[in-house]
Amino acid sequence: MYVCNCNGISEREVDVAIRAGAKRWDDIHAYFNCRPGCGKCEYDISGAILENRKNTSIKA
Repeated sequence: MYVCNCNGISEREVDVAIRAGAKRWDDIHAYFNCRPGCGKCEYDISGAILENRKNTSIKA
């Protein structure tokens, strides 16, 4: 499923960018060499980043 419709970034691609070190929602766009468009994806991408942080801190 697409998270960022403006740039065609999918949930899987968001996960890839997070594993590569993306810490903020606009880092996801930078990873794919694009910029945020309308901003509607900020909530979903930020949520994915927070979820990753929670899961990582639980394992640590």
